[in-house]
Amino acid sequence: MDPTFWHERWQNKDIGFHQSDIHALLQKHWSRLAIAKGSSIFVPLCGKSLDMVWLAEQGYRVVGAELSPLAIDEFFAEREMQPAVREVGSFTVKSAGPYELWRGDIFELPLDAVAGIAGVYDRAALVALPDELQAPYAAKLFQLLPAAPILLITLDYDAARMTGPPFSISRAQVDRLFAGNYAITELECRPALDLNPRFRQRGLTSLDEFAYLLSGRK
Repeated sequence: MDPTFWHERWQNKDIGFHQSDIHALLQKHWSRLAIAKGSSIFVPLCGKSLDMVWLAEQGYRVVGAELSPLAIDEFFAEREMQPAVREVGSFTVKSAGPYELWRGDIFELPLDAVAGIAGVYDRAALVALPDELQAPYAAKLFQLLPAAPILLITLDYDAARMTGPPFSISRAQVDRLFAGNYAITELECRPALDLNPRFRQRGLTSLDEFAYLLSGRK
């Protein structure tokens, strides 16, 4: 997907994907990753997600990767934080308090960005990517963090009724993308259309949300 698409979404404040509450499945299932407080967590395509705030409140350091500079600037501004800024290759890195956000193309993210990361939280990355980028994304994630457990949240719906993003990710697709490198545990499936009424307006009649635990194979 052309990066211009996401830049325009943020510039036009067309960010229906941004949630105004902490995600319930994050709060319910995060403990399954068994990550010690004080560890660092990676949040790919993080936007200005409040989920990062919840993770920090649990005692974690949060490292995010995001394409939009507006998203990162708004995140810090909403926290009334003045981040330190440095340049690392093609990335602009802004950090303050428990947060370090890397602005740039996630497919170019260097290993140094995720040094010491103990776990991954993906609510908005995989579902934001069209089919042709999902396998490269899964491969990049494994290249960066082959041993880190992942809490993955996806949506599954009839793709004939709505064009993403967010894109529909079936259990079969999760298996194709991750089963070669991870043990996959389905933690929960819940109906989610009532939680996302804007998708009903786009033509959906059903929508399921899944939470998975991806554990690196020993």
